[in-house]
Amino acid sequence: MNLSFFRSILLLLVLVVISGCSTTPPQPVIEPTIEVSSDPRDPFEAINRPFWTFTWDYVDHYLFKPTTELYTTYTPPSLRTGLYNMALNLNEPASIINNVLQLKFEDAAKSTGKFVLNSTIGLLGFYDPASDFGWSGEQEEFGEVLGSYGVGDGPFIIIPALGPTSVREEVGDYVDGLYWPMVLLDFWPNIARLTILGLEKRAAIRDQEQLVREAIDPYEFVKNAYFQNMEYKVYDGNPPIVVDEEGEDEIDSFLDELDEIE
Repeated sequence: MNLSFFRSILLLLVLVVISGCSTTPPQPVIEPTIEVSSDPRDPFEAINRPFWTFTWDYVDHYLFKPTTELYTTYTPPSLRTGLYNMALNLNEPASIINNVLQLKFEDAAKSTGKFVLNSTIGLLGFYDPASDFGWSGEQEEFGEVLGSYGVGDGPFIIIPALGPTSVREEVGDYVDGLYWPMVLLDFWPNIARLTILGLEKRAAIRDQEQLVREAIDPYEFVKNAYFQNMEYKVYDGNPPIVVDEEGEDEIDSFLDELDEIE
């Protein structure tokens, strides 16, 4: 938060005190009404929306975005790539197990080879020699394992200062943290790992940032994008095509009416 924000809060408090001391008759208090969300994926919308405003308009604007700009501008590209590779390399054993749980044995073998090669010749993952053998690709999370077995996302959640997630993703992240070597990481090394991953993730969405700002409802836009991304990951980039039968019937009826008019 910058100084102007705290000045605004102070000004607001002063205005409240002055209004309370005035001789104007008190006005009836109107209780705010909280609308129940019609989206079954988002039963906590009344809470999520202010959390999203706090996260996007304040935490991201005043902290995450400028920090990411500084990191990407002043960190040498080779060092930045190496640190990111090391952070990702720590997730590879979890990816191996999650691939096996989905019966993706070929992907599990590639993840194993990638982890062994990068952890040794690649100096704990700083370098990525495994990419020369084509051993690359998206890492699998336990949340994706649950999704592949039909477990739904669960309620949509905005964690203040962290952003959108879901119950399934949070459960998956917890389980992934129990795998070796994640379970052995101390607090500060894990914070460093998460910071690097967070900065790179924030840098990756800079091109899409304007889409969020120009959206009629940024919250709804981000929510839909989140669920689409989760579905994309669960189905490895090939989500099933869902046909809206009710909508198709309405279109057919409308076309039939047009035919009758003609």
